[in-house]
Amino acid sequence: MNPQNEETALRVLVVDDSATSRRSIAGVLSASPEIQVVGKAADGDEALRLVALHHPDVITLDLEMPRMDGFTFLRILMARSPLPVIVISSYSHKENVFKALELGALDFVAKPEHYADGDLGGLEQELLQKITVARRAVRIARMAGAESAPLAMETPPSRWSSIEPRRVIAIGASTGGPTALAEVLVKIGEGLPHALLIAQHMPDRFTKTFAERLDRRCRFRVREAQDRDAVEAALGLLCPGRRSMELERRPGGGLQVRVVTPAPDERYTPSVDRLFASVARVAGERAVGIVLTGMGEDGARGAKEIRDAGGYVIAESRSTAVVYGMPGATVRLGAANRSLSLPEIGAWLAELND
Repeated sequence: MNPQNEETALRVLVVDDSATSRRSIAGVLSASPEIQVVGKAADGDEALRLVALHHPDVITLDLEMPRMDGFTFLRILMARSPLPVIVISSYSHKENVFKALELGALDFVAKPEHYADGDLGGLEQELLQKITVARRAVRIARMAGAESAPLAMETPPSRWSSIEPRRVIAIGASTGGPTALAEVLVKIGEGLPHALLIAQHMPDRFTKTFAERLDRRCRFRVREAQDRDAVEAALGLLCPGRRSMELERRPGGGLQVRVVTPAPDERYTPSVDRLFASVARVAGERAVGIVLTGMGEDGARGAKEIRDAGGYVIAESRSTAVVYGMPGATVRLGAANRSLSLPEIGAWLAELND
């Protein structure tokens, strides 16, 4: 690295028990003139010492390590000095990834199921992008401390209901979204009279696991959407990764989703714009669009269609958005009726009964 860039470069600590992986990750990061690798640690205990010594801006973290694993490291780090953490994990450890996000990690990079030690499987650019996004992270420690326990239900949810929703609430999110979604949705009580449709930018093999975790924590049903699923009150449908989802009216009455192949010009998948636009067309003034944290502008144009159709749009405020890209674009386009923090969005949804 050019010495003159050291003061402005993003300082990164690499934590991985594999020496080969540490060298590989550090090599990819060091090749960027905007990044300086300030240390490499083989376990959580060594990582905590290096955090105190080097004061990194961002940490890449392997979860499976000897002595002190990644989960213990995250708990201590977020209690002492919260920092943006990017988890690097394989497809085979999906539950571990979401546990890490609940403990305060910012995002993750998923390595292919079969890869050689130290091989990022062609995900170098994704890692660099997410490390760079971390520079703009505003509040990483929102969920710091102990892992949130699943909420107890007084009565088990019904497995199926044919109740048409009063409103269709469409939610879009990207970087920082899994934690933000959980924080918002757990505030909603039982007897939700609305349906929720969710587009979260996420690899395809992770969305089913994410939906299952939300289902365990929420007081209403959540599942990964399948093509032609009915859209009903007290049901949340999460779009599968690498697909897009649209709302439509069934020929015989009622609502359903179509899970479709993304269009060639869709930059992001699942496409928040595509979901929002369909909700605007079908639900009209009964549509609600919520744009949460995320990089880029996905969702802004669709949110404008919801507002133009008489629906209501909320953008997450800068005060809690990990990355203000998506909600910020929505506000700049004039598509948002209101900007609210995550706790305020959760409270607003919990009180939405009309």
